[in-house]
Amino acid sequence: MRPLLAALVAVALVAPPASAEPGLGFDLDAATIPSLVQRMDAGRLTSVDLTRAYLGRIRTVDTKVHAVLAVDPTALSQAAESDRRRSHGRARGPLDGIPVLLKDNIDTRGLASTAGSRALRVAPRDDAELVTRLRRAGAVLLGKANLSEWANFRSTRSTSGWSGVGGQTNNPFVLDRNPCGSSSGSGAAVAASLAQVAVGTETDGSIVCPSGQNGVVGLKPTLGLVSGDGVVPISTRQDTAGPMARHVVDAALLLSVLAGGDYAANLTADSLRGKRIGVWRKAGADPGADRVVQSSVDLLRRSGATVVEVDLPYQDRIDAVEYPALITEFKHDLEQYLGSRPGAPRTLAELIAFDERDPVELSRFGQELFAQAAVAPPLTDPTYLEQRATATTLARRSIDEVLAANRLDAIMAPTNSAAWKTDYANGDAYVLGTSTPAAVAGYPNVSVPAGFAGELPIGVSFMAGRGADARLLRLAHGFEQVAHARRAPRYLPG
Repeated sequence: MRPLLAALVAVALVAPPASAEPGLGFDLDAATIPSLVQRMDAGRLTSVDLTRAYLGRIRTVDTKVHAVLAVDPTALSQAAESDRRRSHGRARGPLDGIPVLLKDNIDTRGLASTAGSRALRVAPRDDAELVTRLRRAGAVLLGKANLSEWANFRSTRSTSGWSGVGGQTNNPFVLDRNPCGSSSGSGAAVAASLAQVAVGTETDGSIVCPSGQNGVVGLKPTLGLVSGDGVVPISTRQDTAGPMARHVVDAALLLSVLAGGDYAANLTADSLRGKRIGVWRKAGADPGADRVVQSSVDLLRRSGATVVEVDLPYQDRIDAVEYPALITEFKHDLEQYLGSRPGAPRTLAELIAFDERDPVELSRFGQELFAQAAVAPPLTDPTYLEQRATATTLARRSIDEVLAANRLDAIMAPTNSAAWKTDYANGDAYVLGTSTPAAVAGYPNVSVPAGFAGELPIGVSFMAGRGADARLLRLAHGFEQVAHARRAPRYLPG
């Protein structure tokens, strides 16, 4: 071989690719937790280097996205401690040394944990249970992600991704578009590679919708699988924290820490073969979503799955009672939580008064939901009890009956339509969503990237019955491995 050609080949073999992260030599967007652990075990990467790279992206890339509300000042020292453990052969598992962002409605010792509200700027005394689990696993708590204030339960005309503390989070694919859902900062941050994984929370759609609109993976787990201790609530009858990640394997590994158990076992590329999948199309609402659903159906069939067309019953009846039930539960559950926060208002009435005095809180939209919840009946009210029983029972039946009648392993549906433009005058412009049955039932639901409408991501969701979290993650992983639908954002101006 001629000397010049030999030199070029040698450079090609050792030089980082064009998309490599400066200082790391590999593409953060494509890196999975197992690949990072492999590098760290081989001595080719340290947690300090990885954490420093993410902190650098927060300083630069997040000037466009505004997804990170606060950085933990101890992040690099946490990473250094992880490196010391690894050097002595005492790594605590796959998440040891991995940078994680937490939605800012999750109590974190030493960080404000505001739920986006300026009324909660005094830090909590203790970690939420899920944060304790992450610390035990050796994860690097990188900081807090912005969110839709009070988990998007303050105004009937709210704008997702805005909070009085963090301002407006943007969709990293097209910056004038909305990131969706209350876990907006968690979804946008993961999509923009501002952390390896993030923790979000959902009452109805707030993990899966930002996952779909930001082109990442998000699992809303079975209710009760992840502890809700120390998480600012809307309703303990529906709320759950869950993992958000660029890759299904990372979401599964994060869930393994949050919930206990091994949810990353048996993730294989051929997991769709022989499965029966119902497709709930929600057709006609959005042409882009319709095209992505059809291409996903074709992919399922090519992968050896049987696809059955289904429709989920009872949706109008569920919609009629879910919202009034949540209004009643919100007042009770939030005031119970506020009792644990020193220096915070103690009642919903005090929060309303705080917002009325504050120069920022009501600058974009009002607090109509707060006002409704302040006069809601108690949890002993017979009308409320009937609403909650009806909502939960029918939501469970809507999934269980369809699964049983068609002998299905799961139901697939479009997670979202293309992201709308952020609009403070009119609020969110939802076109379609499919989160409600699983959310109200307390059943698992995982969104995985499936395609695009122009530059904007669209996901599909897989849902099934109680405790089917591991099965859904296997199906989502199989879909991900054959779809190859995710791509990194380009931060277009719009």
